[in-house]
Amino acid sequence: MLVTRILLTVFFSGTTAYGIIVSILFMAGLWMMFEKSGIRGWWALFPGAREYQLSRCAGRESDGPVYSVSSVGIIALQVIQLIDPLDSEIFTAREVTIIISLAALLLVCFIYSIRVYSGLIEVYGVRKRWILLWIVTDLATIPALIWGFSKKYQPAWKVEDFREEMARLASHGSASVMSEGLTVNLTERSAVEYFRRKVLLRDIHMAIPQGHMVLLLGGSGAGKTTYLNAINGYEKARAEVLLNGTNLYKHYKKMQYEVGFVPQSEMMRGKDTVLHTLLDAAKLRLPTEVSAEQRKARVNEVMEIFGLTPVKNNLVEKLSGGQKKRLSISMEFISNPSLFILDEPDSGLDGVMARELFVQLRKIADTGKIVIVITHTPDRVIDLFDDVIVLAKDSARTGRLAFYGSIEDARTFFQRDKMEQIVKSVNRVEEGGDGLADEFVMKYAKEVA
Repeated sequence: MLVTRILLTVFFSGTTAYGIIVSILFMAGLWMMFEKSGIRGWWALFPGAREYQLSRCAGRESDGPVYSVSSVGIIALQVIQLIDPLDSEIFTAREVTIIISLAALLLVCFIYSIRVYSGLIEVYGVRKRWILLWIVTDLATIPALIWGFSKKYQPAWKVEDFREEMARLASHGSASVMSEGLTVNLTERSAVEYFRRKVLLRDIHMAIPQGHMVLLLGGSGAGKTTYLNAINGYEKARAEVLLNGTNLYKHYKKMQYEVGFVPQSEMMRGKDTVLHTLLDAAKLRLPTEVSAEQRKARVNEVMEIFGLTPVKNNLVEKLSGGQKKRLSISMEFISNPSLFILDEPDSGLDGVMARELFVQLRKIADTGKIVIVITHTPDRVIDLFDDVIVLAKDSARTGRLAFYGSIEDARTFFQRDKMEQIVKSVNRVEEGGDGLADEFVMKYAKEVA
């Protein structure tokens, strides 16, 4: 009997005959709505999955994960109450926790349901007052059935068709392979996420010459870190990445010393000295055939380059913020890589210290290296860069290439003087941007076609 009640709670959100009938009708309406949007209707049968798919239909896919997880969390707490009912007279600490958690999840679910239903109203082109029916649990069956079964109500676009159209229209040819420099021909980088395969990046092609310092721009969720992980081989994509003519994916062991990657987080032991930290890094980053004397010589050379020689015997935990950043970069520069990638190396630094750091990176690029950098304050050091890559999240929530070229060409292309203005132009409206990502992705694709 208990198992039956649990199953009814999970799939029909209730155990009464009325609740079951309402749930069945609601799922039937969603099934037809999903079909209209190009999504398989049977997703309507599964709690959590249906909320996520409904978010996709509404053009609010970014809200889908929270909406889905909060819905599943509510059901989970309801099941817990069925197994071990609350004592109405004396609440234990566990029961209070359940009540507070349930209230919090209900609030989150309600907020995100309004966001999703507002999106549905826009997609179906109906009056806003429809939301009054959607937000009442029992009444939501009415719009679901009407929109699902009536031919009068049709979504403005189909989810999958829209994705395919964007992929087709914005695709362009591959970049020519350079014998000296970095060539990236990335067709797709995808992952399985929330009940389906999600395309994170698509159709990114470029060739970066040696000696160039490149700025990587893009709003939140545009795929900047994913892109960097793809080109350094950490997370392989469906792509061809060649450094000085050698395929990084096919010859990863051989090429791993040619790529330096400095992540946002600093991974150093506070109780070690600067010298010991770099000597340990040298053991990991340099080939095994390099002798101890050669490793020490390289460490001394790198400390001199980054101004760490005066503090080589200091503990890491005693260093200033700028010194820690330089040490973190030095650890990756030990192997003298041809490609140097840095993810927000100036985070936590003031303007003067950040400027000094980027001047040093400029000097590294001038030795013939390729330096690619993400920074959230690009305009204070933009004069030090040669080129800019702009990634944008299109309407299908996929990271796309909106521009690659010189700084001046970027200003002309976007008709904006500041790099931060360029980022704002491709960000979504709900993220404080201008919502022009699709426009610029298409414009760039046409220019390079």
